[in-house]
Amino acid sequence: MHNNGGVLQETVDEIAARLGASATLEDRSFQLLAYAAQSGDIDEVRQESILRRRATEEVRAYFEGYGIATAPGPVRIPEDAELGVLARVCVPLRHHGVTYGYLWLLDDGTLGGDALASVSDLVARVAAVLAQETRRRQDLGRNLRELFSSDADERSWALARLNVPGPVTAIAVRSSLDRVAALWTLPRGVLADPGLLVQGESLVALLAPAGQAWELARRVQGMYGTAAGVGDARADPAQAWRSWREAVQALDVAGKVPALAPVAAWSDLGVYRTLARLSPVDLRELAGETAGLADDPELARSVEGYLDRGGHVQAAAAALGVHRQTLYYRLGKAERLTGRDLADGEDRLLVHLSLKAARLL
Repeated sequence: MHNNGGVLQETVDEIAARLGASATLEDRSFQLLAYAAQSGDIDEVRQESILRRRATEEVRAYFEGYGIATAPGPVRIPEDAELGVLARVCVPLRHHGVTYGYLWLLDDGTLGGDALASVSDLVARVAAVLAQETRRRQDLGRNLRELFSSDADERSWALARLNVPGPVTAIAVRSSLDRVAALWTLPRGVLADPGLLVQGESLVALLAPAGQAWELARRVQGMYGTAAGVGDARADPAQAWRSWREAVQALDVAGKVPALAPVAAWSDLGVYRTLARLSPVDLRELAGETAGLADDPELARSVEGYLDRGGHVQAAAAALGVHRQTLYYRLGKAERLTGRDLADGEDRLLVHLSLKAARLL
């Protein structure tokens, strides 16, 4: 990767020198790879891209609106003073029909067809390098199953092969038979395995730089339209397997607790972190403490809403959309069915945990 980074920078420098135009190279996810300032012209968008190392969502949407992802050749984009965009040419970096990135050239009116044709060999070189990096990343992504393994020897082998810098965060996404996500468009530094088996279920496994994890989880979850879980960051990549376990458990919670869907972070799960660690047998036993409420979902929801609000009847009734007397009636009925006194602290805690456990079953 490091050597390819040098090739990309040298090539962009040469393109900028040949054309006498400022050039910026970004991958398919608009992550900055290289840039060369050939003149004093610089717009707000390019400046922000250089500072942030990637374009904003607004800018991405603006440029993609010109069809750059599927364009077979250069696309001219006019100036937009409101957005802070100078006129430019976008050259899609395509290799064997696939777009792997974009070359951006600020256009002062001199970038005609002949000028762009004069750097076609350099453009082809950059596209080939990006394609090679993508294939290599896909190959490395298949080592995630070893890196996330419970076997220490397998983890050591994978870590030596991957050479991943920390801090890192693992992400688990539920796949979908109805959709095929373009994982190869994810930023450099992100590893992905689209079919890692966990208890018989095929999950999309990702390992990302910690600072990008939340945004990436939302993005990949959107590709599949399912749910995602994000583990805690680990400074030492050798501990990435712990982040993966957290991500899988967070994904499970996201799929069963609507308030935490569609993307759940392990650090945000609260009491569900404890419950998610329980075995299925222990979880069923805890949920069984309120088995008497199982046949009346509205009653169970009322009790849970009351307990979620610390036993404040007025607040709970307002949230549930019922009169206080109705809630009092339901609470009394729940006490009779469970044999628990909701005025007693320990009984109240047990009922609350039991209802939360029932959500995970």
